[in-house]
Amino acid sequence: MLRFLPPGPDNPSPFVRIDGQSHADIVVVCDHASAVIPARLADLGLSAAGRLAHVAWDIGAAQVSQALARNLGCPAILAGVSRLVIDCNRQPGDPSSIPASTCGVPVPGNQDLAEAEAHSRADQWFWPYHREIGDELARQFRRGRVPAMISIHSFTPAMHGVARPWHVGVLSNRDRRMADPVLAALTGDPALLVGDNQPYSGREINYTLDTHAGAAGLPHVSFEIRQDLLADDNACQVWAERLAGVLAPVLADPGLRRVELF
Repeated sequence: MLRFLPPGPDNPSPFVRIDGQSHADIVVVCDHASAVIPARLADLGLSAAGRLAHVAWDIGAAQVSQALARNLGCPAILAGVSRLVIDCNRQPGDPSSIPASTCGVPVPGNQDLAEAEAHSRADQWFWPYHREIGDELARQFRRGRVPAMISIHSFTPAMHGVARPWHVGVLSNRDRRMADPVLAALTGDPALLVGDNQPYSGREINYTLDTHAGAAGLPHVSFEIRQDLLADDNACQVWAERLAGVLAPVLADPGLRRVELF
């Protein structure tokens, strides 16, 4: 079941929530699920192609997140606006939070941005998304189990002309409780080339998981899937089933469900 907050052309929902089973003790999050830009921002001065490119969102990540949540029977929380409006995986105020340019692409609507506008975007879209994540983890905690958190992203097959060979990356920071067994399971598939903190490192860019899970001592992991492997809904479903398969025994381990600060 999808639950949208009250939408409007100038006020897109800050998140989409997919409800899970009432006893769920897992939450899936997707920081870059949407390419939506509020009408009042006039497309941020970008072309139609630019608004749907990787600089605007993680292509395929929303579909994988929804399918993974269905497979695990847990809720998913998906950010509701483009990362060019405000990046939900960056601390507000960070230069990359509302980028004036990204990956060599200028974003005219973000240049010379007034402080009031930056605060307004955070209040409208960033903080409600993160409050919902925090509220969901709190609901699960109150049911007596230590919740686990899973984040889904996708990446381009090449960057700056250099091919990225990994099919999937497993990202983590200090807490490797979920990353290590998941890496072992995925690398056991000879058809897959799996990155450990590749093509991005969870030790460098991990705001959502660090804030909600790492700081609280909750088990967590992040996945990056190469976008050419997510070309359609069927491909996204295949990846969701693959991830659910490697996650299920990890999540079922009672030793995982402890608060541990690293």
